[in-house]
Parts: sequence; structure tokens; C-alpha cells
Amino acid sequence: MPAQAPRELENTLIGLADRPDAEAAARLTELGAADCAQTLLRELVSRAALFPEPVGKTTVKVSLRLGGELLGCGVTLGGGVAEVVPSAPRTAVASLAQDLVELLRAVYGAPGRYTATLELHVAEPDRPLFDPADPAHAERAAAVTALHQLAAAIGGREQSLDELAVRFGSDKWGGHWYTPHYDRYFAPLRRRPVTVLEIGIGGYDAPDQGGASLRMWKHYFPRGTVYGLDIHEKHGIAEPRLVPLRGDQGDVRYLEGLAEGLGPFDIVIDDGSHLNHHVLTSFRTLFPHVRPGGLYVIEDVQTAYWPGWGGNATDLHDSGTSMGLVKNLLDGLNHQERQPDADAAGPSYTDRNVSGVHVHHNLVVIEKAVNTEQGAPSWVPRDVDPESWYTDAAKSN
Repeated sequence: MPAQAPRELENTLIGLADRPDAEAAARLTELGAADCAQTLLRELVSRAALFPEPVGKTTVKVSLRLGGELLGCGVTLGGGVAEVVPSAPRTAVASLAQDLVELLRAVYGAPGRYTATLELHVAEPDRPLFDPADPAHAERAAAVTALHQLAAAIGGREQSLDELAVRFGSDKWGGHWYTPHYDRYFAPLRRRPVTVLEIGIGGYDAPDQGGASLRMWKHYFPRGTVYGLDIHEKHGIAEPRLVPLRGDQGDVRYLEGLAEGLGPFDIVIDDGSHLNHHVLTSFRTLFPHVRPGGLYVIEDVQTAYWPGWGGNATDLHDSGTSMGLVKNLLDGLNHQERQPDADAAGPSYTDRNVSGVHVHHNLVVIEKAVNTEQGAPSWVPRDVDPESWYTDAAKSN
């Protein structure tokens, strides 16, 4: 069968990770065991970056088994290098072997321990290595550290969102204090194969700069695909499960095409220009493409009060600002309780599909789900003094 594109193969493997052993093994063979192994190892290498790396560069010999087939390659780590290579030198100090199906589950499967077939080995030196200045001492130390990186990534210890933000330099912890809020809302989705879109990559116009938060999300959602949208070209930050896109968040036609092609989204995060008209355009265009049960987040809503950013410091209910939008959504949450307007077309799309609005300092999280809870009974009066109504009702009885 024709080879799948890298992103398509990633998504296929994510779905395959929960299938029975025999089915998974057969499908890996059908897809091409070598291509699958390379994809899994590239993902593993990206996760190994979360752990301390060797001071010097070293290559670990990797052997992966699928039935009677043995797939060999190498993983080079340290010295700022992290990559899968076709082979390891015969003199490689460290080696790792594992069944390919188990590695599939370790990388993309549900939480668990996937080390039953994992074999780790460090070659013994041919002499005592007492002197730290001995090159062989440094070589062995680098190999042990690199092997630990890979084993730790296979072991799957999850780092907190705060840790990931600090690790990758995202200002969502430190510059702001958003990650504790994010973790509250995103934790139930963490092990799902989510599709995340974040507007705003950072790094200005440099094609290989920015993406700190995208890397944070990628590692927080180990089965997710993370898209980043920016007005500038950002091809230099692409990596497995992290896809930069170039486009204007104020361009409705572009956003519609993007959503049709990549959605529905489980999470959309607007950390883009923060100009109020851009925030409103992005929300109105993209929210319909958020999956039911998903979340839409608007960051840095302080600009709703800054006139230079299209905000309004005097009319706090200005519907042309991000916070004016949010306040309207709050009223929409209770649309069942409002008196119907004879000229109105009925509840709006957001009235019917926003089920929760959570507001924190400079951060708003909007839940998407059907909002069809019934209102108060029709016999409860809306336009008279309730005290006098209850008194009259009691007298009539």
C-alpha cells in the first residue's frame, strides 16, 4: 500500500495504540514496520528532551522487534542534538531493545506501564574508569544519560503543566499565571487524541523562533496534534505533532478554510494580536468549529479596556470588545429566562451552544455543549412583584 504522509501516519498510530496486540502487529506490518518505527522513535526523542541530556553527543543503539523482524537504528542525543539516525556505531556503549507493539503503546497508548519487553544495556568498560578526565569515562557517562532519557520517556512520567511551561519558556507561567487555570479545565482531555489550535506563535518574524507554548501543549497532550497560527511564516519550529500555519486571524475566509480542513477542534486558544476586533472575528468564525465538549479560550482580555487596542475604558458593556462579548455570552447562558422579543429570531448559536463561561484575571474559558436546560415554569410571574403575587395566590387558594 502507498506510504502515508508523516502527519497522517502519526494519527493512524495514535488510533492504533489502543487496539489488541494481534491487530496492532498486523497493521504495523501493513503500514511498514520501518516507517512506523521511525515515527515512534521521533516522537520518543522529542519527549526525551524533557529530561536531562548528556553533556556530549552520543548514540544509543536501538533494536525493535515485530514478530520475526528486527529493526535496527540509532538515536543520537546530547550536545544540542536529538535525532533518529539510520544506524549506531558498532562501538555504541548503550543499547535499547523493545517489541514494537509495546513501544507503540508506551508512546501513544493509554496511561500505564509498558516495559515488559524493554531491555536496557550499557557495555562494561575494559578497564576501571576511576579518572573523570579519562575520555572513556565521559563517553560512558554520556551514554548512560542518553539511555536514561529514552527510558524515562518510555516510562511516561507526566510533568505538570507548570513544569512544562517553565521547561519550554512559555509565559503562561511566570509572565502570566494561566497554567493552573488551564490544568483545571484541560486535565480531563490530557490523554485523548485532541486537536488543539493556538492563535499566536511568538518570535515575531523569525521563522525558527517562538512556539514555546505549542511545545508545552504538545507534551501536555501526548496523543494530541497541536496547530499554531501566526501572521508570520514559522516553518522552522515544526516537529512531530506540532504544525505551524501562516494566516491572519482577522481574515474570516482564511479561518473558515482552516477550520474546514483541520477541525473540528477540541481546544482553541486565542493568544494572537489581542486586538479586540481580531478576538471577536476569530471567536465568531472558529467557535462553531469547536467540538461539543470542547473549549475556547481567550487570553489577555485586559485589552478590552485599552482604547489603543480597540477596547473601551468607559463603556464596560461595549459589545465590540472581548469583555463585552463575554458579558453577552453570560446573558446567553440564561436565554431561557429572558422574555422573548417578538422581533428576535430566537436564541443565537452561542445562546444554544455555550454551556459555561469561566472568567479569571485576563483569561476566559468558554465551554461548548448544548445549552437547552429548561427555564423556570411558565406560571412563575416575570413582570409582577413576586411578594404580592405569592400573597394573592395564597389568598385564592
